Amino acid sequence: MFGVTSACAMVLGMAGIGAGTAAADTVIDTIPVGGSPIGVAVNPFGFRAYVANDDDDSVSVIDTVTNTVVDTVTVGGAPNMLAVTPDGSRVYVANNDDDSVSVLNTVTNTVVATVTVGDGPFGVAVSPDGSRVYVANRIDGSVSVIDTGTNTEIDTVTVGDGPRGVAVSPDGSRVYVANSVDGSVSVIDTGTNTEIDTVTVGASPRGVAVSPDGSRVYVANRIDDSVSVIDTGTNTEIDTVTVGVNPRGVAVSPDGSRVYVTNSSGDTVSVIATVGNTVVDTVAVGDFPLGVAFTPLGLRAYVANSDDDTVSVIAVDECLGSLCFGFGSLVGGGSTGSGGTGSLVGGGSLGGAGSAGSAGS
Repeated sequence: MFGVTSACAMVLGMAGIGAGTAAADTVIDTIPVGGSPIGVAVNPFGFRAYVANDDDDSVSVIDTVTNTVVDTVTVGGAPNMLAVTPDGSRVYVANNDDDSVSVLNTVTNTVVATVTVGDGPFGVAVSPDGSRVYVANRIDGSVSVIDTGTNTEIDTVTVGDGPRGVAVSPDGSRVYVANSVDGSVSVIDTGTNTEIDTVTVGASPRGVAVSPDGSRVYVANRIDDSVSVIDTGTNTEIDTVTVGVNPRGVAVSPDGSRVYVTNSSGDTVSVIATVGNTVVDTVAVGDFPLGVAFTPLGLRAYVANSDDDTVSVIAVDECLGSLCFGFGSLVGGGSTGSGGTGSLVGGGSLGGAGSAGSAGS
């Protein structure tokens, strides 16, 4: 069982409270990591953030309480995106050059398995129950389906041209894949592992993320400098939001109130309010930001800056317009998602596999 110190660390980690504090969406810390960081994911308890370093063939392990790198794990060639399982025990890392996925044990911070997938794996996402991992293979236009019990590829789904970003719906029934060459999003039925629909979006879509209630999908369109908003009930684009220059990564806050979009050529993050679908803030970060992920309570966001080998830590404003979210009671008051530990008041659901953003290069 946790002692008092561990329990306090857990609360701080879940809140994402590190070395500094702030009252608005501002960068409060900058963490040096490996060469050319691309993907970033936070574990479901908020203790750790994991960063895929493309140039170093490594994953940096960040302690989110102190915002320092506590370990570095060697993985396959040119790791791009990564995702954490709902129980926090494993991290799956897509290695673009090796056509493989490295499986990290988060207790020992070692690679315990390597799974062969399709050509040019990039995006990766874990199902809410932790039983499946979905990997977007950029070069051969497919999605590999991995069984986490055996760490083997059990199926391959043909999608559009140049798939990059991938995200799973909260109920695990659908997978959404951004096809960068087609300008489309493939919708996969996870029960049959088949593409059941295709949604036209902007030019060169890269990152993709699903809202906590599963009703919306947000897609970063690199060439259009926009984010497409998809209604998952009809699988149609219902809105387009203009953001910064060259958007790539996208993540939805745990409470669903905002969307963070990394603008790689503008060195900024656009903050979209999901009510009204308007940009309400722009945050300056490091050089060429790509991946982005929220902590479980949504009070911090971690942004991988590819060209200056750093991760920016953003303190998220607790108020969005007239709606404010406090870090108070740790008891009840919200929804419980698959694989999570319940909801903490004012912070949104802790269901699923923690926060993992999607990016493209």
